[in-house]
Parts: sequence; structure tokens; C-alpha cells
Amino acid sequence: MSTPAPLFTYLLRLGDDNLVLGQQLGALLSRMPELEADIAVANVCLDHLGQARNFLTYAAEVEGAGRDEDQLAMLRDERGFRNAVLMEQPNGDFARTMARQLFVDAYQVPLYEGLSRSTDDRLAGIAEKAAKEARYHLRHSGTWVVRLGDGTAESHCRMQAAIDALWPFTGDLFAADEVEASLVAEGVAVDPASIRPAFDATVGDVLAQAGLRLPEDPYQRIGGRQGLHTELLGHLLPEMQSLYRANPGVEW
Repeated sequence: MSTPAPLFTYLLRLGDDNLVLGQQLGALLSRMPELEADIAVANVCLDHLGQARNFLTYAAEVEGAGRDEDQLAMLRDERGFRNAVLMEQPNGDFARTMARQLFVDAYQVPLYEGLSRSTDDRLAGIAEKAAKEARYHLRHSGTWVVRLGDGTAESHCRMQAAIDALWPFTGDLFAADEVEASLVAEGVAVDPASIRPAFDATVGDVLAQAGLRLPEDPYQRIGGRQGLHTELLGHLLPEMQSLYRANPGVEW
């Protein structure tokens, strides 16, 4: 079994990815273009928040400092968060929301499938359930990307613009360091490089069906895993945390 420090950090990364994305998706409820889409996004949002809670609950137990998942979520500042920068990117129009979700889903499906075979039984159990949800999420986002990309001239233009804007943030998903290295060696974590081919294949297949292309600019913005975020997270956290901070220790 790994030492607590790397495992704690790794669980924060997994939890924060879902917490921040769930917060972004929650802001879209009742704003989708049709009722069915609104219900679908609500379900995806709840899945991500449930995953965040599972990972952060385990992180709090591993830390052993008396904090719970609520305190980890609501009492850390921007530099304490370890989510990939893709998760904090704004919703924008519906095309941008679905492009962001496609990239997340194409990453999380092989990640969770790999983690379901972790030598850490607790982590494997959380990942096994999350993998089922991620596969549904991917079907949903992939369908919408194809529908918009292969739709009208306007929807195609918007979908391509969304892909171009968000692709530079996907590199952060695969930016490994000594945290992953130590856990991969013990069979606990998944090597990000090992799931990159599956991610590329999934994204490539969806974009081909949609008549879309990836941008040629190789620039990638990374740093979220080390707490180096875009300014967007600084705007998101006060809204997410304000109620809890105004009423510390509140229970629902």
C-alpha cells in the first residue's frame, strides 16, 4: 500500500476534477436548449458530484487530519485545488459545454476502467461504479458533438470553435509527476500515458463522424495538478463555497 501523502494528493486530483466540473454543469440547470437536454445535464452533474464526494471522503480518511469531504471541498483556496485546468473552463454556448464534456469523458472512461483494477480495493470500488457512469456520459457528449458538427453551417462552426478553444487545456489531463509515478509502481494509480491512446482514438472517432478537426497549434496549458490554475477557478470557488463558509459546519 502507498504512503498516505501521494495517495491523498492523487485522490484530491480525482475528486477536484469532478467537483469543479460538477459546479460548472450545475450552473446550466434550466438553461439547456430543450427539456431532455436539461435533464441529461442534471444527471451528469449529479454523477460528477457523487464521484467527487466518494474520492474526497476517501482522501479525508487517508489524510487523517480530522477533515471531512465537505471541509476539503469548501475550505481550500484556489492554490489548494488539484483539478485539471480543463474542468474550470467556462460553459459558453451548448457546443462548448459538449466539447468540454467529450474531452473529459474520453479521458475518464479509460482512467476509471484502469483504476477499477487498482491494488487499492477502496479506490477500485469507487472507480468501478464511476466507469459505468462515464461510459454513459461519453455516449451523451459524443452524440451531441456529432449532431452539432454534422448539423447546420452554424452548429458546425460553433462546434469547431469549441474544439479549437478547449483542446489546448487537454494536456493537463496527462501531465504526470512523482505522485502518479510512485502510485503506478505500486499498482494503485493509472499511468496517464497508458490511457492517452484510448483518449486520442475516442476523440478522433467522434470528430471524424462530426466532420470536425483538431487544431494544429501544439500549445497546451498545464499546471492544475500543482495548483496553478486559470483565473476562472478564482471566480468559481467563491460562488461554490460562500454558503458553507458563511455557516461553517452546517449539515443538510
